[in-house]
Amino acid sequence: MLAAERVENERLRKIIRELQRHRFGRRAESLPVDQLLLGLEEAEQAEAADEAKAEAAAPAERSARVAKRRANRGTLPSHLPRIETLVDIEDRSCPCCAAPLHRIGEDVSERLDVVPAQFRVLVVRRPKYACRACTDGVSQAPAPARLIEGGLPTDATVAQVIVSKYADHLPLYRQAQIFARQGEARQGPWPAKQVRVASGGVILDRSTLADWVGRAALLLAPVHGRLLDRLRASTKLFADETTAPVLDPGRGRTKTGQLWAYARDDRPWGGTDAPAVAYVYAPDRKAERPLAHLAGFTGVLQVDGYAGYRVLAERHGVKLAFCWAHVRREFIDLAAKGASPIAAEVLTRIAALYRIEGEIVGLSAEARRLARKKRSRPRLIALERFLRDKLALVSQKSTLAVAIRYATSRWAGLTLYVEDGRVEMDSNAVERSIRPLALTRKNALFAGSDRGGQHWAVIASLVETCKLSGVDPQSYFADVIARIVGGHPQSRLDELLPWAYLTIPGLRAAA
Repeated sequence: MLAAERVENERLRKIIRELQRHRFGRRAESLPVDQLLLGLEEAEQAEAADEAKAEAAAPAERSARVAKRRANRGTLPSHLPRIETLVDIEDRSCPCCAAPLHRIGEDVSERLDVVPAQFRVLVVRRPKYACRACTDGVSQAPAPARLIEGGLPTDATVAQVIVSKYADHLPLYRQAQIFARQGEARQGPWPAKQVRVASGGVILDRSTLADWVGRAALLLAPVHGRLLDRLRASTKLFADETTAPVLDPGRGRTKTGQLWAYARDDRPWGGTDAPAVAYVYAPDRKAERPLAHLAGFTGVLQVDGYAGYRVLAERHGVKLAFCWAHVRREFIDLAAKGASPIAAEVLTRIAALYRIEGEIVGLSAEARRLARKKRSRPRLIALERFLRDKLALVSQKSTLAVAIRYATSRWAGLTLYVEDGRVEMDSNAVERSIRPLALTRKNALFAGSDRGGQHWAVIASLVETCKLSGVDPQSYFADVIARIVGGHPQSRLDELLPWAYLTIPGLRAAA
């Protein structure tokens, strides 16, 4: 027993170390959140199994655990439908004197139930009419507009496929398997791209789903363009980029495209503009890409250390604010090895700056500026002096010297946040918007073409902006597709942006 506990303790210690590495380690070495959660899930499952054994062995302990579980589990949402079941006694007479029993109360318990996804077929009938007295043709109501003329899916079905692929990171072939699993599909050879329904299961070829997604992306492209226009008009943005592997048929392998992310999040200083993110696909990482994407933008751009953004500052007067999280990562490994007290001291000073930020988050931009001027600026002046003094003492070829030069060469952009209360200390806001792209990339492996990368950017932009705005992506896409197909004017695209749906009942995402 003792040996087993030691093994379990060591496993949990390893999970804790991995969590610490994920939280504080360099991005290239940090583990995906899902991978960490898998380890914790296993530990929680083992604990639950042990509790079940203990409850079975000791009825008294079981009663105490059940009472505690009921007290801590909270309540289920009130909007969910309730289906009541009455569990009553068979004989309502007193077992002692046979007098009738009187109801004095009841115990009510609620459990969460799930009904598997259910397919249905919407049948549209359009009667035809003709006059027996003349030959002037047939009268018939026009067919309702559809995303895919003559196609099978409703707008809600296409929205389901889109959200599953880009919000839940399910590749289309896995979705096809899920659709088929809704009922027992009949076995036998079937022609490619054919849809068949057997005992509730719907068999859809993956290429059919891809056709739906491609048509939806084309339809939604103007909304994506308008979203990017609104971001360009902002006074402050975050920018980052990540790789997007794309199939390169001519070479028989994948090439590396780029998904550029441009995000706005003014909530830390009480700004009124809605949080949003727009992705733009490009086949490379050249400096002219952000130039084209942000044409007309003249505000503050918060970025990492990529030199390509400097062209924006040189040609268009954009102010660049740099990221302290990237500076910090340069010193992490050096301090972790215990061989650099200088790196450890730098990390301590940066941590003090972050503590100040934690205390003033949510204040107005002006209040943040004044607090930073009083509290952060003296620390930054001392830190710059410390870095330059130590740089003169260490080998210029050492890793420590490289880390120090990384910070001092970007000092103006790193300290811009002191002069402007809208600016953050780091670009973590846009890095959080990059993570969903990484999950989709991990599950789908690559985009099928450059156009596939563009579709990815269009739909993912709207999905993630829905999340930031607290709007349910499924309901949003179903409504937007229906409205565009129905002839929504291009001059009113602002009505189709995610944050415009915040006041519409049924479209707010669950908290």
